[in-house]
Amino acid sequence: MRFKLANCLLGGDSVFENYPSMLYKTVSGTSSFQFVDNSLALCCGEFDFTTYFNALSITKWIEYTVAKTFYLHLEYKGSSFKLCQRFANSYDLDSQIVIDGEREARASDEWVSLDIQLNPIEFEVLHAFSIKTSGEVCLRNAYYFTDVDRSAIRNVELAIASTTFKKEDYIRKNIRLIRDGVLSSDEPIANHLTLHVVDNGRTLPAEDGDSNRIVIHQNPNVGGSGGFAYGMILAMEQSPKATHVLLMDDDVSVLPESFIRTFNLLSLLKDDYQDAFLSGAMMSLEEPNLRTEDLGFFTSTGNFSPLKPSGYMTNLHDVVETEAYTAPTDSWVDTKQQYAGWWYCAVPVSTIEKCGLPLPLFVRSDDAEYSLRCNPRFMTMNGICVWHNEFRYKYSAAVERYQVSRNTLICQATTGMAPLSDFLKEIHHEVQLDLKKFNYDDAALAVKGLEDFLRGPEFIKHPVAERRFIEANKEKEKLVPLEDLLHQARELGVDLENLSEWNLNCGGPRGKVEAAKDLITFNGQRFVDESKSRKGKVAVIDAAGWVYPSAEIRDVDTLIVVDMANKKGAIRHYDKERFKQVWSRYKKAAKEFKANKTHLYAKYAACRDELTSVGFWKKYLAEADSQ
Repeated sequence: MRFKLANCLLGGDSVFENYPSMLYKTVSGTSSFQFVDNSLALCCGEFDFTTYFNALSITKWIEYTVAKTFYLHLEYKGSSFKLCQRFANSYDLDSQIVIDGEREARASDEWVSLDIQLNPIEFEVLHAFSIKTSGEVCLRNAYYFTDVDRSAIRNVELAIASTTFKKEDYIRKNIRLIRDGVLSSDEPIANHLTLHVVDNGRTLPAEDGDSNRIVIHQNPNVGGSGGFAYGMILAMEQSPKATHVLLMDDDVSVLPESFIRTFNLLSLLKDDYQDAFLSGAMMSLEEPNLRTEDLGFFTSTGNFSPLKPSGYMTNLHDVVETEAYTAPTDSWVDTKQQYAGWWYCAVPVSTIEKCGLPLPLFVRSDDAEYSLRCNPRFMTMNGICVWHNEFRYKYSAAVERYQVSRNTLICQATTGMAPLSDFLKEIHHEVQLDLKKFNYDDAALAVKGLEDFLRGPEFIKHPVAERRFIEANKEKEKLVPLEDLLHQARELGVDLENLSEWNLNCGGPRGKVEAAKDLITFNGQRFVDESKSRKGKVAVIDAAGWVYPSAEIRDVDTLIVVDMANKKGAIRHYDKERFKQVWSRYKKAAKEFKANKTHLYAKYAACRDELTSVGFWKKYLAEADSQ
């Protein structure tokens, strides 16, 4: 029987108005999207659909699914045209024409349907088509499909679990897009999708759901971990019971076609991939044609890292590379420590029943730990994605210093996550990095995360995480609008009004002797007295927690830090006494960790089954609700 794989997108979204080459490349001629009948008018030129959203990822459909033959369907009216099948492999900068893959279409004043069997090419990654016309032709209802036996189609019941906390603008838009673009469509998914919005902020009225297919669930603020755990429970207990749960952030912009492709892919999976996780790509809200990540991995030094290089999805070579990339696990063993982020991740319910629910971490590390605990195969595919703020625009020390320091250790101790990673080494790095930059507040948060891990598993068995996160937000360094710093900066001899990002990050040289001194003295804060020689000296640096402008920060007593993207900043001062307090706390906590690591890890591991059980989470949520 005919089974649709993916619709060809012809326009209609503001992203595509600004970046039409994510849909098709205009080699020559003009084009316009017709909102009246959702058609695309092409006039007097050549148009190539070998793009991020409209090329068929044929090698992945063959790898993941039972599909073996592939077809293109489209409807047209207007001028005659030539349709050429095209393909691209990992060496291509432009698509290539498939020999014997041309089709002449006659002119018609009425809508005409075409079905074209695709001719696979050896070593191709993408298969698509182009249209060349000397007049005006309109296209609509174009899609790729396969022909499979009905018995090969899996019964899929998809539940979306989206956890939200006071992000009404995002979540209401996503509800509308899912209702209008998916549930109201004639796609197979329309009768097999339920959206569970878990409202940790309790700000959404029930009527925002408006049906039994879109349901708002009030929930205490137990963070993303608790919200997604509740969403998993809801999916398992709904009727009909879900086969898959799609875990999705609230602060994303969605595309209905991504859900349609997700459902169609899950419906045709081979047995080898029936337990796989599907990871959607993260596209940048700031640069909508930029794919920043799909899968991630834990580095040996304990960092979260994208597995693939980022790429611009208006560039064909990057589009192909996104699909063709394979992790260099032989050369870089830590790339085996892969995970799928919960900005868009479909998980089989059978896996949840086997491996349990997330750990009670509130935010950060829960998705990575879950992937590494379950150890599934992963699937990714062009066109299955959401748009999300890039992480560099939303840096938070409460998250990156306190939550990450605590949670990565909890995860590794409890379920053995990322055994190749040294998370204490990363905490040490973060503490010394912040101290060298006079950021005593954020360094103390990393220490606090380590100290809270040392409390043992009993500490996280009760809903204290929200309180600790609120405290961390109060204790982190406060950035203020740059206009509030202008006068003070001028008094220090710095003009912030004419600062450029290049000036902020241009850096400078530092010799080996200087580097050794900075390492030993923590930028002049121990073993030496440089208060007098530093007095009155100022440097301006990037506020990002991960940067280390070593040459700029040495020999000064004041740092003006600037978050260029968010137009905020702060002024820090050299403070040897504060350094001593934070560094002493870290040394004490690190010593305790090293002395008791084996015992602590055993205590956490003994609680694994309890902390990931449905019974635990129902009790935890009830306790949080009563507070």
